Order: sequence, then C-alpha cells, then structure tokens
Amino acid sequence: MGKLGYDDTPLIRDSTYCVHDPKRPAPRVVAPADAVGQAPADAVVLFDGSDLSGWSKVGGGDPGWKVEDGYMEVVPGTGDIQTNAHFGDVQYHLEFACPAEIKGESQGRGNSGVFLMGHYEVQVLDGYENPTYADGITASVYGEYPPLVNACRPPGQWQTYDILWTAPRFNGVDLVIPAYATVIHNGVVVHNHVELHGPTGHCNVYPYIAHAPKGPLRLQDHGDLVRFRNIWARPIGGYDEG
Repeated sequence: MGKLGYDDTPLIRDSTYCVHDPKRPAPRVVAPADAVGQAPADAVVLFDGSDLSGWSKVGGGDPGWKVEDGYMEVVPGTGDIQTNAHFGDVQYHLEFACPAEIKGESQGRGNSGVFLMGHYEVQVLDGYENPTYADGITASVYGEYPPLVNACRPPGQWQTYDILWTAPRFNGVDLVIPAYATVIHNGVVVHNHVELHGPTGHCNVYPYIAHAPKGPLRLQDHGDLVRFRNIWARPIGGYDEG
C-alpha cells in the first residue's frame, strides 16, 4: 500500500488539518445513478412519477395537480404546490415540459416557476423563439438575472434544471450571508454562483426578510399545462463531515 499521507506539511488555511493529512476523514461513498439525471443513492426523491404523497397545496390541503404516465401536470386554478420536506443548502434536479401546442406569447406561454425555499424563483417558461423581458425568460432568476444564454428546447420536449442552492443566513432579523444559486439548464450553465438580492417578485424589488434556515421546493400554477417529472434533492453538507 502506498503512503497514506504526511505529518510534516503546513496547516491548511481555515482548517485543522495539514496538507495531505493522514488523519483527515475520507469522504463517504455515494453510489451514483446508472444514468445521468437519475437520483444518486443518497438523494431524497421528491417525485418519482407515481403520486404526490410528498407534496401539499401551498396554504394547506391536498395538491390538485394531475399525475399520469410518470409526470405531474398543473391543473390551472388549483394553486401552487410545495414539498413537505424542507431544505437549506441543497442540490436539486428536476425535469419539465411546456405544452407542445403553442398558445399565447411572452409570459403567457408555458409559464410556471420553481421557488427555492418557497421565496426565490427560477423561471419556467416556453422560451423557445418566444421574445419576452430578459429577466423573465426561461431559467432566469426572476426579476433579478437573465440566464447567461437561452438553452431552451422546443415546446413539448423535456428539459432539465440542475440547481445548486446556498441558503441565506440570518442572525435574528438581520441578513448575514445572502443566498447564492448556480443553475444548469439542459446541461448548460446559465447562472454561476450568483448572489440573490432578495426574494423574487413581479415588477418590484424585495428586501430579504428573515425566515427559517430550511424551506420547501415550490412549483407554480400560472395557468399553463406545464409538466414536471424526476424531481430529487441532495442536502449539501460541509467538508470533513464524513
């Protein structure tokens, strides 16, 4: 067996370990999925295509969305839904499809949203050859950042979001660290660790308001027949936690 480390090296900055320290714990083993986009062994599966048992209507009650053929679909007028599980720092994967039949334009075409912690929206929209305001296009951090590029597939095709989320930190009512998001749309980085200015919203800017360190994943009923499938989460811990 080769050398497992060194005990005569400098201390790593902001760490209790030295460079190549043999006492540093090895990372825990996580079995990856057999296929890209599928849930790894330690993921929390939020929607596997069978039912909405892990979801509730925002404000309380059973979710009214349709489930069939492995996907959930917005039933207009039933309201937003959210996970019963809550997360802080987290990795999300989800897939969505806007209606194949094109109806409406701009924000009135295939509109929904993914709300991190229930407050911070990554926009879902049919943004394929559909002009709209830049910070409201598909994969925008709504009202704050346009995506770096438009990576939309044509309507009716399945698309992917992979999101790395760093939750904001509060000390009482005071913001200590803002939220950060990295968003990958259809395999293309569209936000690279961007700092959110506060909760997202329509036609306004909103300051941070202190909230719990963990929150739900919320999906929006904006009146369009948007579909979702294969939704999972991996809480993100710190280094050397085993």
